[in-house]
Amino acid sequence: MATMAIPPFERFYEEHRAAVLQLLRRRLGVQRAEDAFQETFLRALRAYDRLDHGEHLRAWVLTIAQNVALDAVRRARPTDELVETAVDDASPAYAELADLTAELGPKERAAVVLRYGYDLSYEQIAAALDSSPDAARQATSTGVRRIRRRIAS
Repeated sequence: MATMAIPPFERFYEEHRAAVLQLLRRRLGVQRAEDAFQETFLRALRAYDRLDHGEHLRAWVLTIAQNVALDAVRRARPTDELVETAVDDASPAYAELADLTAELGPKERAAVVLRYGYDLSYEQIAAALDSSPDAARQATSTGVRRIRRRIAS
């Protein structure tokens, strides 16, 4: 089976920048999203030459963006309030999962969102998270169990 070629970084950036900015604006607000946006693509650029194939690049860069947003929230002083802003963009498929996955760890959150928000297979999730399919399945399963426990209590 032939693997998908990795496009030039400029084309990758053009294809995914809107989705990344949308996710970061929802997570951090408009002002903080700009810095996180730059950090996301800086991290992606640093890792880009280590990619084995061009499959699932959207899931890969959205996972990076999610991790950058989490880092930004963790760095914020406890007294800082996240600014809620209305964004005209249509909500992506995984938007419903945001509240459910908010308390999960980064790997579990990413695995649950990729599985149930994007309907990716465990092999695809493993590629996006740089892990094995078994680790992706375990992270998803653990995340779902934690969500169920929280809802039940």
